[in-house]
Amino acid sequence: MSEHAGPALAEQLGEFAITSTFARLPAEVVDSVRKRILDVLGICVAATPLDTSAAARGWVLDQGGRSQAHAVGIAAKVPASLAAFVNGVLAHSLDYDDTHLPSVLHPSASVVPAALAAGQAAGADGRAVIAAIAVGLEVCVRTGMAGYDPVTRNSRFFDHGQHATSICGALGAATSAGLLLGLDAPGITSALGVAASMAAGVIEANRTGGTVKRMHCGWAAHAGVSAAQLVTHGFTGPPTVLEGRFGFYQAWLHGRYDPLAITDGLGEHWLVPDIFFKPYPANHFTHAAIDAAIELRGRGLRPADVKSATLGVAAPTVHTIGEPIEIKRAPTTGYMAQFSGPYAVTAGLFGGAGLGVGLADFTDELARDPARREFMRRVDVVADARCGEIFPHQFPAVLTVRTRSGGELVAEVMTNRGGPDRPLSYDELATKFRDNAAGPLDDAAIARIEQSVAQLDGASDVDDLLEPLGPLAHPGHRP
Repeated sequence: MSEHAGPALAEQLGEFAITSTFARLPAEVVDSVRKRILDVLGICVAATPLDTSAAARGWVLDQGGRSQAHAVGIAAKVPASLAAFVNGVLAHSLDYDDTHLPSVLHPSASVVPAALAAGQAAGADGRAVIAAIAVGLEVCVRTGMAGYDPVTRNSRFFDHGQHATSICGALGAATSAGLLLGLDAPGITSALGVAASMAAGVIEANRTGGTVKRMHCGWAAHAGVSAAQLVTHGFTGPPTVLEGRFGFYQAWLHGRYDPLAITDGLGEHWLVPDIFFKPYPANHFTHAAIDAAIELRGRGLRPADVKSATLGVAAPTVHTIGEPIEIKRAPTTGYMAQFSGPYAVTAGLFGGAGLGVGLADFTDELARDPARREFMRRVDVVADARCGEIFPHQFPAVLTVRTRSGGELVAEVMTNRGGPDRPLSYDELATKFRDNAAGPLDDAAIARIEQSVAQLDGASDVDDLLEPLGPLAHPGHRP
């Protein structure tokens, strides 16, 4: 795709950003953003005990710098870009964060931490923060959708081993941070141009392990805030950073992208409310498998009854949750289990709590549990043609179980919970937040955060929202 006449894409996004004030946001966008802030903060709190969270906090504390914004689990304020890094790491570490389809990226884990950090550093009010998050999410989703291939029905980023979540997340984060730091439309355009040189993410860890993916959204949030700050100090970026001959889409996707996915209906039709919330703390490709297993458990099926099981999913998802099958059948950590189709079926059949299956079902101990390991050896993951026809607008699954008594049971789940077709209610999301926050936070702090989110559009700043999240302590981890 070549450069086109008229304003460059980044210039159009810059103009969209500064004109999308709180007063002009549709009510459903404001409601969606408020829910996403609550969701992200709960996930951040739940992720604080992880070793990688301690590593992120430790790295940030080694950097020093000005006291600007709160990072979850650090008592004193840290530089805004570093607060965004910590909170972005935590927001994506449990694979519990929201997903946009069919771009297959997770927008809030980069954008919300960046906006909260920049907003706190700038002393922005709640309405400005809500508007900045809405715009950042929209930019993230639209730049991701430009890389969606309607023929293969897959993300071109994903096909190249690139993590669109963090790559496009850096652009969304830069837009949010730029707004809150007072940039005008040309300044937002430059922030996009600077952030594009910082965007990164390689997803091989999805296949064979490693915790680096947990860092991706943190680095995207850090890049977004840093890019906006650099522009305030005088750096500029190319206006044709997205469509140019040596621009973003040429560099990442060899020039194969759809510019209309960025510009069509921009400012009129918002994609933010269509982003799927996650009911389960696992890769979104596994969710229908969990629901299918829960359905069969509800029909009376028990793990001991199963002779063999076949999980049918869309072909592109097999690479993530079914290959290499010997690794997916024997995850060594709870984190690896989050990307395993056989473990998803196991978790659903063995039972869970909360919204059906919760964080307690994805521990290192359960991933290595002999009974679960033995069961996973009976589960195959294959491509299913009907699931492929629906993907990636949904992540469907068909679970076929052959019982030891010679029978066959089938559960088909063609739509995901948490999306527009099967939305999670506010009460369900509030329950998810409370479950995630319980333990690290006491009841008073949980209630305070819920109230702060509910009343954010009337807040003069975001300090009351973020202050309770700083002084969390976890034995054995650096605070």
